[in-house]
Amino acid sequence: MAQTDTLARLEATVLSRRDADPASSYVAKLNARGLNKIAQKLGEEATETVIAALAEDRSALVGEAADLLFHLVILLSARDVPLAEVLAELDRREGMSGIAEKASRPS
Repeated sequence: MAQTDTLARLEATVLSRRDADPASSYVAKLNARGLNKIAQKLGEEATETVIAALAEDRSALVGEAADLLFHLVILLSARDVPLAEVLAELDRREGMSGIAEKASRPS
């Protein structure tokens, strides 16, 4: 099964739980606490991912990376940004030098 299928299923799950009862859904609970809390949680997960990478702990890195992607999808959902839009941006950048891509951004 393609990884994009996994991400699409994750996005569908997050969307379906976004407005659920916060007592029964972590996604709903996080959304009820607001965008600042969602962003803070994403930052925490990013930090934990970096720590796992630097510790050279492969299984911890895999787990933290999964947490990071999960929380990123929650943040995107909270801002009504479809994952397809992010994937389209990655497709647009494919084959472009990272240096050239960054230089093409408006300042």
